Amino acid sequence: MGEVDKGLVPWRGKPLVEHVRDRFAPQVGGLLISANRNPERYAVYGAVLADDAALGPWQGPLAGVAAGLAAAATPWVAVAPCDTPCLPLDLVSRLAHAIADTGAPLAVAGAHGRRHSVCMLLAVSLLPDLLDYLHRGSRRVDTWQARVRAVEVPFDGEDGFFNINTPEQLADKEGSHDKQAPGAGGAGPGGG
Repeated sequence: MGEVDKGLVPWRGKPLVEHVRDRFAPQVGGLLISANRNPERYAVYGAVLADDAALGPWQGPLAGVAAGLAAAATPWVAVAPCDTPCLPLDLVSRLAHAIADTGAPLAVAGAHGRRHSVCMLLAVSLLPDLLDYLHRGSRRVDTWQARVRAVEVPFDGEDGFFNINTPEQLADKEGSHDKQAPGAGGAGPGGG
């Protein structure tokens, strides 16, 4: 999307972040939004957090996750990206069940042979390890998740993980993915 603040890009009459908020908010107790640009615009959707300046500018989604973990008032934080407007309505509950079943400190969604790394539920206690990873200059989400022994939760059959990363995808997705099957029922990276 170039230099455009992706979370504020309109899709189906409202910004992408609003679509994510509408699907994610019923699944969590409160919203924290990682946004390093346009904080006043994101503030209508939740409490806005900037990345830790000590990490440097534009450090990717893990810097936003670290900011969310540092600000969390709960022992667990659910994360979703701003460019995935049709998240499953049971994303958090399914990730939580996997954590309860396995004892893993982090659960991440996977669908159709692909890990959706920024769709995760993780323990706030992982913050020191995440900060160590970031301060060493590492940024790869999958690598850090493997480091902390994340469990991947299959969402095969789900179509709610499509990302909108280009103007072409935005146009292509405008008419598709009209409804997501209802499910049983955070810090979400925003504008970057």
